[in-house]
Amino acid sequence: MKIASHLNPKLFDESIESAPTRDGFGDGLKEAGEKDPRVVALSADLVESTRVNLFAEEFPDRFIEVGVAEQNMASVASGLAAVGKIPFITSYAMFSPGRNWEQIRTTIAYNERNVKIIGAHSGVSVGPDGATHQAIEDIALMRVMPNIVVIAPVDAMEAKKATLWAASYDGPVYIRLGREKVPTITTVGTLFELGKGGLWIEKEGDLPHTVGIITTGSMFHNAAKAAVDLEKKGIGVSILHLSTIKPLDKEAILKLSEGHDLIVTIEEHQRYGGLGGAVAEFLSEERPTKVIRIGVDDQFGQSGETEELFKHYGLDKDSIVKKISEAFSV
Repeated sequence: MKIASHLNPKLFDESIESAPTRDGFGDGLKEAGEKDPRVVALSADLVESTRVNLFAEEFPDRFIEVGVAEQNMASVASGLAAVGKIPFITSYAMFSPGRNWEQIRTTIAYNERNVKIIGAHSGVSVGPDGATHQAIEDIALMRVMPNIVVIAPVDAMEAKKATLWAASYDGPVYIRLGREKVPTITTVGTLFELGKGGLWIEKEGDLPHTVGIITTGSMFHNAAKAAVDLEKKGIGVSILHLSTIKPLDKEAILKLSEGHDLIVTIEEHQRYGGLGGAVAEFLSEERPTKVIRIGVDDQFGQSGETEELFKHYGLDKDSIVKKISEAFSV
């Protein structure tokens, strides 16, 4: 298989660098604040957890602590955007957009306010915090809402790029972040562009079966490791990474489906309503294709360490290999 040259050369090394995507956001927000005095930040009593503390320390007069009041935070941000500011609102994804969805819908999206919603601690990898704090429905919540861009960065470096892009974009944006460290997949040379995916791994050779995997957020690394094992089983693998879930890179998805026997989506989210739903909806209209959606299967999260939760919900490397192998009966 062919690996994109702009990815980290340590992709399959145990020594690969790692950092939480929330760290990339913190760095990006601070840099955005240095570049544009209109950038302001709001927190719902989670300053350090969301990494907004870096901005708050540098620009205390442009930071607002609203307390445990996520609904109010969304409405205040809408007002700030109405007078020309560029507000970033930060909390756990379970609370924003989970708790303040209606305020985001009515005061931000409906009015097309220039507000950036940052949902940290998403997915089951929140770990020991358990089901109440594990947002595995947030992509579905935000994808259905008009006027909002939805982004799930693969690593901290891409999260920083996405944050800087969001600060320059005029309109509502949702960025999904994680708490735990994830491998640094991208490099300075990896392009981040709205609505454009990256074919980061491409099948080579003439193998009996081929699968096109589509990932978002933290799932690329497990998919890449699975690709190595699948190739040994005679299954050629290409991986398209979509950091932007809305808008979709329809052209890239269509091209992937035309060149592979099967499409598989992988996400740290419910199987319903997220990346898999978006891909299946599109292909059902444009090019009917068999799509297998790997994600949390209509369950809540639970307490546990990241790796054991990934295994439990079928998101680890071995589970991905098994699921795809079974589809080809190999």
